[in-house]
Amino acid sequence: QVQLVESGGGLVQAGGSLRLSCTASGRTISSYAMGWFRQAPGKEREFVALIRRSGGNTDYAGSVKGRFTIARDNAKTTVYLQMNNLKPEDTAVYYCAAARGYGSGSYYKSVSGYDYWGQGTQVTVSS
Repeated sequence: QVQLVESGGGLVQAGGSLRLSCTASGRTISSYAMGWFRQAPGKEREFVALIRRSGGNTDYAGSVKGRFTIARDNAKTTVYLQMNNLKPEDTAVYYCAAARGYGSGSYYKSVSGYDYWGQGTQVTVSS
């Protein structure tokens, strides 16, 4: 069992930056693929970014590619999401998630591919 806690959300103007952190407790995160998802009001939770166990393999949703960067520090049991050039449409609750299983890219872009979730952190981007 692993517990995930997100932090770093807040209110920022369009064009600004935020860095989200996800800290795990209970187990090391080195054995999990880690993902970030987001959910805007009235919408389904959607994939944002993925980093595989080794840390060298990442993937992003098309809407954030080139603006967001996911990274992990297994020693600190923390996963980060650096978000630059934020847009109002990035406004959502952002969730960190850990996956025990193995699969293709589509597996990790699905909510069902993850076993553990944090409580979420609100990101609001004003225009």
